[in-house]
Amino acid sequence: MNAVVNLLSGIRKALEGFAVAARERDEFSEAMQIPGNQDYYLTHAWVNIAIGILMRNIGRTEYTITRNGKKVSAGPVHKLFSEPNASLNRFDLWKETAAWWSLEGEAFWYFGTGYSGGIPEEIHILNPRKVTMRVEGGRVVRWFYQGEGDIVPLLPDEVVHFRDWNPWNPWRGVTPIVSLKYELEQDTWANKSNSDLLKHNAIPQGILKTDQLIREEEADLIEARWEEKYGRNTKGRKIAVIGKGTEFKPLTFSPDVMKLFDLKRWNLYTILAKYGIPPRVANIQDPRANLSGTDTESQHAAFWKYTLIPVLKNFELIVETQLFKRFGFIERGHFDLTVIPELQKSEDEQSRRDIEEITNGLKTINDVLAERGLAGKPWGDIWYRPSNLMPENGLTKTKTNV
Repeated sequence: MNAVVNLLSGIRKALEGFAVAARERDEFSEAMQIPGNQDYYLTHAWVNIAIGILMRNIGRTEYTITRNGKKVSAGPVHKLFSEPNASLNRFDLWKETAAWWSLEGEAFWYFGTGYSGGIPEEIHILNPRKVTMRVEGGRVVRWFYQGEGDIVPLLPDEVVHFRDWNPWNPWRGVTPIVSLKYELEQDTWANKSNSDLLKHNAIPQGILKTDQLIREEEADLIEARWEEKYGRNTKGRKIAVIGKGTEFKPLTFSPDVMKLFDLKRWNLYTILAKYGIPPRVANIQDPRANLSGTDTESQHAAFWKYTLIPVLKNFELIVETQLFKRFGFIERGHFDLTVIPELQKSEDEQSRRDIEEITNGLKTINDVLAERGLAGKPWGDIWYRPSNLMPENGLTKTKTNV
């Protein structure tokens, strides 16, 4: 009997915690003026495009598992990241994680309903919008996931939480577009205005004009005769008949309508800047800007250096802290960027600079390896001076042991 009472009490407490967490999240959204019924990934083209660019490119990277600096291709940790679960491959694992991170400012990995401790065998990605929490003593003691009709309580040890900094809630991430509320609303209204303009455009293309004063039935007769002889307008437009003293002047876009296009262009660049995406990466070229192929390559390289690589490094550290160190793994995970073409040119240029500095004695081989995060060589601290160097004052070169 006591066991049943304890079980019911635990369920009731979990449900109460879920209700409180859900209410707190709603209050937080309302305070931040985040429209709860507006999914801009669904309704805003450039938010969708920006997130798509980020997730596709992050999905191009290979996440490798290393042990003592050497790549491993077997073992439970390697298997976990190679086959996260039966319906999720290793590339989609990072694509979907990056997508939620870019959309909600956070992502959740869950080890599955069959997890009971030890090394996880599966990784499942949860929808952050369905996750709430219970906080006690300044830390999260329980997560709750709203599944298909069920509320699933999750222990913190069953979850890896990717969270971007949130000044309003230290336990949750915040969507990157929280500061773009007005820009996104302006775009929505601009799109609606443009659609209404196209939908209700009733300016006639054909006009029959006469100097005579005609009655309505005479205008209908003239229109019918015209269509009988020349055919009905295939685009669904009508023939306009105007009488004496009436003229037609075609309308052009008003200055207010033209401002909408400028506003949408400004909002586009604002959204791309928020996500760290240079215009050429999104296949946008300002007609006023004359970009060369080198400029385009620089923008693609900058996209990786200043946007994607920091995100990937953040992911590496989160997984290292919340997974590898938590379970005492000696393995570590790293994203292999050597196969990304956009970075190859800058890598080649850096290698040439390193060789020149080593040749001129400005660096040793171990200096270069340390900058790249690699282990040094036993002989790497010795500078080998080129044998063909001659002093400029004309003195005879003497043999010197190096």
